[in-house]
Amino acid sequence: MNSVQDIWNEIMKILSKKLTPTAIQTWFSECKPIDWDNSRLILCAKNEFTQSILISRFSNIIKEALYDVFSSDCEVTILAGEDELQDYLETKEPSSKNDMLPEMQGFTFDRFIVGNSNRFAYAAAKAVAEHPGGQDYNPLFIYGNSGLGKTHLLFAIGQAIHEQYPKKRIAYVKGDDFTNRLINSLQNRKMQEFREEFRKVDLLLVDDIQFIAGKQSTQEEFFHTFNSIYEAGNQIVITSDRPPLEMSLLDDRLRTRFEGGVMADVQPPDLETRMVIIRNKAAQLGLILSEEAVFYIANNITANIRQLEGVIKKLTAYKEILNEVITTESVRRAIEDVIRTGNDIPKPDKIIKETSRYYSISEEEIRGQNRSKQPSEARQVAMYLMRSLTNLSLKEIGEQFENRNHATVLSSIRKIEEVLKTDSAMALKIRDISSNINSV
Repeated sequence: MNSVQDIWNEIMKILSKKLTPTAIQTWFSECKPIDWDNSRLILCAKNEFTQSILISRFSNIIKEALYDVFSSDCEVTILAGEDELQDYLETKEPSSKNDMLPEMQGFTFDRFIVGNSNRFAYAAAKAVAEHPGGQDYNPLFIYGNSGLGKTHLLFAIGQAIHEQYPKKRIAYVKGDDFTNRLINSLQNRKMQEFREEFRKVDLLLVDDIQFIAGKQSTQEEFFHTFNSIYEAGNQIVITSDRPPLEMSLLDDRLRTRFEGGVMADVQPPDLETRMVIIRNKAAQLGLILSEEAVFYIANNITANIRQLEGVIKKLTAYKEILNEVITTESVRRAIEDVIRTGNDIPKPDKIIKETSRYYSISEEEIRGQNRSKQPSEARQVAMYLMRSLTNLSLKEIGEQFENRNHATVLSSIRKIEEVLKTDSAMALKIRDISSNINSV
């Protein structure tokens, strides 16, 4: 049975307790559930007369029943007859108005759940969307841990500005993609095209800017890109997993510019906000959850919105694929699956990759025998991180570095431990690389 039919069955159970059998038989017997579309129930009445009665007399009570089911506000649309039903089905294809920003579709302000943990960031993002390019909010720098909604706000700004100003030129890029595209442009002698793409825009959206820290050529190029856009009176919005002050390898010129706008942090949501997020996501997917299930999820997943959404999707899969009735045991199992996935121990290759990227040297140099200062330090840091973040033995760590013996590995780890006692810069390096390793 599809989810819209399940929803309609629940609604009819509630309506049967509030309306007379005659009213149910007269007005609802030939009313069919058609679709569940982003918290909106689509119904089809047999003709226009029945449609008008359902809208005027019963639409509010249907909305109340939907609220009883999902614990969140939902809408209802009532079509009339086969012609309107056919028109709806033919026009149901996703709108193409945001084709130039396909990755942003669905991430709108009205789907962002606002709580005490993100209220300022949300307000600042709305202000930018309403008046892009204003000096008071330029740049807007949104920071916080992974999975808390930074990218959602970034995309919501992009969509809102595109809808209000369809002719404005918008560019979106991730920090590491900016680096990769810069390298490709240099290699292929296409720097002019690269600069045209990013400097001559009305809105630049940059996700995970922390990945450019320590990459001198990338920072130099981004500095000039930033200046070109800012001096033209256009808008820049940036996200990061930490504030500029905590990016130890960030160019001082960029740090000053980032801090010269509005900085807004997002924190993990409180219990009430987590419960609203769960209800909202469940309503979007047409999943009916009891209050006990909502509380259980919110009480067990406390730090990451992405994990909350993952649990709801997992429960939806249980229901639709396995035809499983959602019980407390289902919720517990879904939470265990998501938390286990979210806390996977990083692979050694990932640790070496992120360490090499941070130090701007090759993975081969870290694994190999180069004893110059930077490769040696990077190698010691990678060994330290493997010891800290994985369950590998000293022998297994050594195998990742051309079979170095366990004594060499232990010596490298102890060197970093000693440095960390007195060197705050090294502590920031370890934090930066660890954060990049754990980024989703």
